[in-house]
Amino acid sequence: DLGGWVTIDNQGGTTYPDAKLKLVAGDIHRAPQDGREEYAKRALEMADAAPSAGAFEERTFFEYHLYDLPRPTTIKNNQTKQIRLLETASVRTQKVFRLAGAPWYYTQQYGGEQGLKVGVYQEFENRERDGLGVPLPAGTVRLYKADADGTLQLVGEDRIDHTPDGEKVVLKIGEAFDVVADRRQTEFEVVASGHVWEEAFEVVIRNHKQEDIVVQVVEPLPGEWEMLSNTHDYEKLDAFTVRFDVPVEAGGEAPLEYRIRITY
Repeated sequence: DLGGWVTIDNQGGTTYPDAKLKLVAGDIHRAPQDGREEYAKRALEMADAAPSAGAFEERTFFEYHLYDLPRPTTIKNNQTKQIRLLETASVRTQKVFRLAGAPWYYTQQYGGEQGLKVGVYQEFENRERDGLGVPLPAGTVRLYKADADGTLQLVGEDRIDHTPDGEKVVLKIGEAFDVVADRRQTEFEVVASGHVWEEAFEVVIRNHKQEDIVVQVVEPLPGEWEMLSNTHDYEKLDAFTVRFDVPVEAGGEAPLEYRIRITY
């Protein structure tokens, strides 16, 4: 379930009784202050608002999105007030385990690392078919999950940018407690005049959870590259990034091995 709230913090030195509230979501360019901003601000405040009923009503406005509060609200001086922006249930989401590499792994002899943390992400499509399909303003998203007695516990938070309908939302929730990885470079060979290297890597993922998982191993590859051999299929995300999806059984471990040629 997804709920959105707007926080109004009035530090203006006065109370605004029965105020019409409009929220503009988007990246608005502001010119350097020269005294004319106050005139533009007053002109915007004088803009009339079309009345509406129910919760916040969203509509496009120039290259932004405008949210109208359909009823007046009083905002007292030094008051922080929360107003519901949106609410929807049963949004289809996916939890993702991801281990991210680094480009410098491939530019030198590299012994390896142990006990690497695996990131936990929550991803969803901002589409009507998945339970959403509304413009989402930038802000902090907090993820809660009910524990055994039904109490909601905070499990992580992340910040999103303004997200239009149809785009994907990726939230970094935290690091997995029960999933760890070791990485080592098993071979490093200079093939031609210091500009062509052949390297082999092994990534071992251990799953201490009581359920099977899949870990995405994302490798950023510098320069021109050619995959010479690999134990798992990979997807080429862009010119310099590949992703291996590595299944790991509950209580088990899985090794990923690959050999690559890098040319600078």
